[in-house]
Amino acid sequence: MSASHEQSGWIRDPGQHYEVSRVKIAEFAEAIGDPNPVYRDRAAARQAGYLDVIAPPTFAVVVVMPASIAATRNALPDTASSVVVHVEQSFHYARPIRAGDELHAESLVTGIRDMRRSMVVTTRTDVRTAEGEHVCTAYVTLAALPEGGRDEPSRNA
Repeated sequence: MSASHEQSGWIRDPGQHYEVSRVKIAEFAEAIGDPNPVYRDRAAARQAGYLDVIAPPTFAVVVVMPASIAATRNALPDTASSVVVHVEQSFHYARPIRAGDELHAESLVTGIRDMRRSMVVTTRTDVRTAEGEHVCTAYVTLAALPEGGRDEPSRNA
């Protein structure tokens, strides 16, 4: 992590890095129901112009979410016992994630809103390779609900 990131509130992902494998990409593609062969077949990926199998665009959430949650808990220490709910996300890619990448994520809290009983936190997460190449930037919104989750429904309803 760069000194400027350390001083400005950036939080490095707790796992330090994520090694992307063809197997994990294929499992993710299967889980989201995407049959695109560039996510499973190296020959198909090469024919499409890629060096190796690439990941579906939403695969970055695997790397981004631990860093976003860590940044949220750092900004709101009283959320340690909260339920954290994923609200929305967006990804802005410099290049696709591909098999063989070793990825690192750093998150920064960019906004906090108090909404009823929850705190809504927006983070920006930069994902880079071990060599420092920028792969994508993700924007994630999380809601930290108090322990026990949502309000209990009224018994008189």
